This record gives sequence, structure tokens and C-alpha cells, in this order.
Amino acid sequence: MQETRVTPDEDWSRSDTLADLVLPYRFGLAEVLTKITILREELTHRGEGNPIEHVSSRLKTPASIQSKAARLGITHPADAVASLNDVAGIRVVCSFISDAYRVLEMLTRQPDLTVLAVKDYVAHPKENGYRSIHLIVQIPVFLSTGVEHPRVEVQIRTVAMDFWASVEHKIYYKFDKAIPDELREELAHAAQVSHDLDQRMMALHRVVHGTI
Repeated sequence: MQETRVTPDEDWSRSDTLADLVLPYRFGLAEVLTKITILREELTHRGEGNPIEHVSSRLKTPASIQSKAARLGITHPADAVASLNDVAGIRVVCSFISDAYRVLEMLTRQPDLTVLAVKDYVAHPKENGYRSIHLIVQIPVFLSTGVEHPRVEVQIRTVAMDFWASVEHKIYYKFDKAIPDELREELAHAAQVSHDLDQRMMALHRVVHGTI
């Protein structure tokens, strides 16, 4: 029997191709979200102070995966999913910088999470002023066909960092990624103001809790 070869375009057009590939990431996302929920509820129950303000999550849509793959020159769905670290993403927003590092420590010490990368943009912000902690983890997902190890990106940041990032994101796409220089300068200044606010809130937090 002659082998039927599938072109990249035909591969992407199959509605079940990406759905099958992304399914383990959906489950991996749920697993990590459960871990974060357990930590929140345990700390609240113990009266130790909940470091997490709120949590959001998202799974990249097939259109978003295909678009990013095209920008990277990747022509096949399996290669795209295998190469992207942000197919599944979680954002954890905390009150204080110290809380962000506390969440990072609690997650990275869990034995069933394999830490693939940690990028600390709080200590080393991006050139545009962006601050956040990015954590890439792998988690085992047990399916009927075997064990999969999807990657999940976890972003941990403060309320102030999250507000700045949200505004920057809107401006970034409003100007189709070509942000005018004067707006770039304003964003950089706002990022510093946001960081100063985080530092002031941390100082107040230490005074209230008697840690200084």
C-alpha cells in the first residue's frame, strides 16, 4: 500500500489534530491549578496568611498556536506544541513581592513537579520595565494510553506588576507592536513607579507584621 503523505496545510486543517495534541496540556493545567488551590486553602485554614490574591489560567487556542508557529517557521502541529512552553499558562497575582517568592518556593519544592526553567524578571526586569517571575514546569498526566508530561508556564507577580503588564499589553497591540517612543518612555516610567509602590507596600507590610 502506498503511503499517503500529509502536507503541513492539511495537517493543520484537521480539527482533531491540535485538539488531541493539546489535551494533555489541558489536564496538566488542571493539575497545577489544583496544587495552587490546595496551597491557598491550606494557608487560609492555618491562619498563616494567604499570599495569593487571585489566579487565572488559559490554554492557547489552535489559532493562536498556529499563528505563533508560523512566526517561528514551524510547519507541523506536533512540532509546534512540542516547542512552545506557553501552550498552558497560569497567572498567580500576589499582594507583595515577598509573597511572589513564597509561592515560587512552595511550587518548586513539590516533588512531582519538574522545574524546567525559572526566569526572575522581578530581580532582573526586561528592558521595557516588565517585571514578573516566570516558571516552566512539567507535570505527569496519567492517561488511558500512558503517561504524558505536558509543560505549564506559571507567571507570578504582584497586583502592581499585573496592572502595568495589562496596560502595556493593550498598548502593544493597539499600535501593532510599534509603540511610539514617547509611549515607551511613559511605560518605562510607569514601570518604575509601579516598582516603587511595591517597595513601599513591602515596607508597610514589614512594619505592620513587626519584621523590622
